Order: sequence, then structure tokens, then C-alpha cells
Amino acid sequence: MMRITAVIPSYNRREPLARALRSVLAQTLPVAQVIVVDDGSSDASAAMVASDFPGVDLIRQANRGVSAARNLGIEAARGDWIALLDSDDCWLPHKIARVHDAAARHPGFALYHSDEFWVRRGRRVNPHRKHRKHGGWIFRHCLPLCAISPSAAVIRRERLVELGGFDESLPACEDYDLWLRLCSRYPVHYIDEPLITKYGGHADQLSARYPAMDRFRVRALARVLDESALGADDARAARETLERKLGILLAGARKHGNDDILAEFEPMRARLAAAAAS
Repeated sequence: MMRITAVIPSYNRREPLARALRSVLAQTLPVAQVIVVDDGSSDASAAMVASDFPGVDLIRQANRGVSAARNLGIEAARGDWIALLDSDDCWLPHKIARVHDAAARHPGFALYHSDEFWVRRGRRVNPHRKHRKHGGWIFRHCLPLCAISPSAAVIRRERLVELGGFDESLPACEDYDLWLRLCSRYPVHYIDEPLITKYGGHADQLSARYPAMDRFRVRALARVLDESALGADDARAARETLERKLGILLAGARKHGNDDILAEFEPMRARLAAAAAS
């Protein structure tokens, strides 16, 4: 039997957090532990959790970002599996039961994830074809964009520890970075059924706060190429994706006069060109 700890990072999302917690507590098969990591909220989120959800383990930290919050929750987890949930998303009532069933039928995977429903600005929308989910050795599916939704993922804790958790230097695309590193080493199992609802379109989403998001994906791609023992085909695909994203990023930086991005990433492009020529 999987011992699952739910880890929910939250920053100033009092109402969505309550909705997320209700979805966890409504599971037909309960998790072993629920952790909320309050990332320095100023909206009484922590007080709400303490008063309305007394069975939840509440951890508070100064504002350090979603990666640090998730890592703190993972460190405090008593379960051997981590079920992530973003504070603005929800699980469907049978999510955990379906994951247990999948693990019993298909054991040995590092991560189990599922399909999802999308709600944008209060309306149900259909994901684009490029957002289709996959199972197995999905490293190359992880290259263009984030191929696994954090709220859909249930991950073996020892694999997260082995990988060093989420990269706290990345203010966004930290999930993209982790999936690259994990999926370069391990296959994952996909449950072809929506088990979560993802809510989007609100102003405090990281994608709205950080322009030029591909700068963080470029950093993640460079890291996985440097640190992971990729096979020849995976390395080639990762390098091609890096070169393409880097070109787009630099073109945008030149157009908008973003000197910080040019200073950071033009040397990387020069190194890639030199390596290709050698």
C-alpha cells in the first residue's frame, strides 16, 4: 500500500487553498498526511488552515518561492510517495484511489500522473493538442513544454530526494526542470483519465508575473545536458530544443532591449556554436 503525503504550497491564496484542501479531504481513499506550506502569506491563509482544517500539518516559512515551499513539505513528509497539489487546483474525489489502483497494476514507476480538466477565468476549456499527456520514457515529450502537471503527479519520495528536489534558483518553470531531470532517468505511468481540475487565468500565476519564461526553460535544458547521462538521441533532441528556444529568447531580448537576458544567454549561444564547430 502506498503511503502518500499531499504537499500543497501556498502564497496569498486563502480561498483557493480552502477549495484545494476540501478536494483532498473528500478523497474516496484518503492520503496518509496532508501538508500545507504557507510561503509567507499576508492574507490570513495560515490562520484559516489552522482553524478550519485542524488535521492538516501546517508549516510556515518566510516568502522563498514555490520550489522552496515544496521542498520543505517533501522534507517533512512521512509518506514514501508525494502527491503534489498547487493551491489553485483541485483533485477529483477518486484521484488517490485511481493512483493506488494504477500502482498495483503497473508497479515500479517513479511517478504516476493523469489527464486533467482545465478551467480558465471560470469557464471550462479544452487543452491544445500539444498538451496531450504521455507515459513511459517521455523525456522528449518534456522538451517543448511542461509535460506533467504538478497537481497530477504522485512521485516516489526517494526519487525526489535523489534528484535534489525542485530547483530553488528558478522562480518559474521549476516543474519543467524537475520533469526533465526525472524523465531522463526513469519512465512514468500515465492514467488516461482526468483526475484533477486546473484553474488558470488569474493575475498571480507565475506565467503572468515573469515575462520571457523561456529563459528558465533554457537554464533547465542546459542543466540537463550538463548533468544527465543522456543517450545520443535524447541528447541531440535536447540540444536542438535548447538552440531553438535560445534563439527565440535572444531575438526577443534584442527587440525589447533586455540587456540582462542578452548578457546571460549570448555567451551560452557562443559556447553552443563553438561546440558544434569543433
